[in-house]
Amino acid sequence: MFVKALTPILNVSDIQASFTWFKKLGWEKSFEWGDPVGFGGVCSGEVEIFLCEGAQGGRGKGPNTQTFNAEGGETGDKGVWMSLWVDDIDVVNDSCAKHGIEIVFPLTPMPWNVTEMHIRHPDGHVFRVSKAINT
Repeated sequence: MFVKALTPILNVSDIQASFTWFKKLGWEKSFEWGDPVGFGGVCSGEVEIFLCEGAQGGRGKGPNTQTFNAEGGETGDKGVWMSLWVDDIDVVNDSCAKHGIEIVFPLTPMPWNVTEMHIRHPDGHVFRVSKAINT
């Protein structure tokens, strides 16, 4: 198998609210489909994520307030986890704080040579935002 691209599909409870959430991160709506709209996409450059209201995958926000902790934060949410690699993680961190995006793991240098933070979509999807540490 040779795969040319991968587009994740996230199950969301409110597609319009999800478009707004991604817009706060600097993503743009790439398309919307249906009447009423129940499927669509958001993109950042060439990276795209599809959103499906009420179908195509699992979702669910856990009671955990952090993702990396002793109380099972890595297993609390029932949504998808995805890694996003960025050029300037400090700008992302500042933007998330400014726009009220839920940060469930603060900006932290990790022993595997990345600085990362985790943000959580209202439906429990966790985005692991990372930048390689230049050694």
